[in-house]
Amino acid sequence: MSLRLSTVILPYRRWNEGGRAAWNRAEELGFHAAYIYDHLSWRSFRDGPWFGAVPTLTAAAAVTQRMRLGTLVTSPNFRHPVTLAKELVSLDDISGGRITLGVGAGGTGFDATVLGQEPWTPRERADRFAEYVLLLDRLLTERSVSYEGDYYTAHEARNIPGCVQRPRLPFAVAATGPRGLKLAARYGQAWVTTGDPKLYETGTPEQSVQALRDQVEKLGKACADMGRDADAMDKMLLTGFTPDRGRPLGSLDAFVDFAGRHAELGFTDLVIHWPIPDSDFAADEKVFERIATESLAQLR
Repeated sequence: MSLRLSTVILPYRRWNEGGRAAWNRAEELGFHAAYIYDHLSWRSFRDGPWFGAVPTLTAAAAVTQRMRLGTLVTSPNFRHPVTLAKELVSLDDISGGRITLGVGAGGTGFDATVLGQEPWTPRERADRFAEYVLLLDRLLTERSVSYEGDYYTAHEARNIPGCVQRPRLPFAVAATGPRGLKLAARYGQAWVTTGDPKLYETGTPEQSVQALRDQVEKLGKACADMGRDADAMDKMLLTGFTPDRGRPLGSLDAFVDFAGRHAELGFTDLVIHWPIPDSDFAADEKVFERIATESLAQLR
C-alpha cells in the first residue's frame, strides 16, 4: 500500500515564537510535505495573528532541506496569475524545486470581498478559476506570455529562467464538480478534496467514504475523457472536514484505521493539520507525533 503523510501548518504564530519550530519539526518527523493555507484571514482566526503564505513559505524553504512545501490552496480571490507566477518561480528556486501549488476556485469567506469586490456567483467563480489555471500554466512554462481573457490579462509577462521543476512546478487542483474535475484532469499533477461539505455536520463516516469513492470515480471519468490514466495522478485528502472531524487524530489506532479506509479508495496522500490548542484542530501533540512517525509503517 503506497500512502504519503503530509501536514498543514497554519500561519498564526510569529516566526520566532513557534512558527519556525513547527516547520523544522515537521521535517524532523518525516512528513512528505508541509502546506499552508493561502488566505488573508480565516474563520475563527480572523481577529488574531495570521501571516502571509508566500513569505512564510519562503522562510520555511530556507530552514528545511528535504520536505516538499506548498499551498492548500491558493485561489483567484485576491491573487492575479501574473504576480503569483513570479512569486512561485522565486519560491521554487529558493526551495531547490520543492514547491507544489495547491489551487482552487476559492470560497465565499473573507477573502472573497476583502478587496472591495462584490461576491462572485458560482458560475463566475468557476469561469475565473478555469482562466486562472490556464494562464498560470502558460506563465510557468513559457518564457513570455501575452493573454487577453475575460477576467485576466498579461502583456509580455516574463518568468525567466522558469521553474526549477520542469516543465513547471506541480499543480494540486482542488475540485469536486464537473468543471473543476476537468481542470484537474487537464492541468493537475495531483487532485485535492476535503470530502463532501454537505456531510460535515450531519453525515456519517460511512457516507463520507461513499461520497469520496464517488468523487474518485468522477475524477477517473474526467481523466479518461482527456485520454489520461487517473492512476498516474496523485489523490490528496485534506483531513478535518469529514464527519470524522478530529477523531482520527485521537489515537494511533484510530488514524491507522482511517488511513487504511481511504487508501483503499485510491488516495495517495493524507494531509493532517498541525495541532492548534483551543481550536477545531486541537489534538494531543504526542499522539500527533506518533501518527507522523508510526502510522504508515502499520499500513504496509
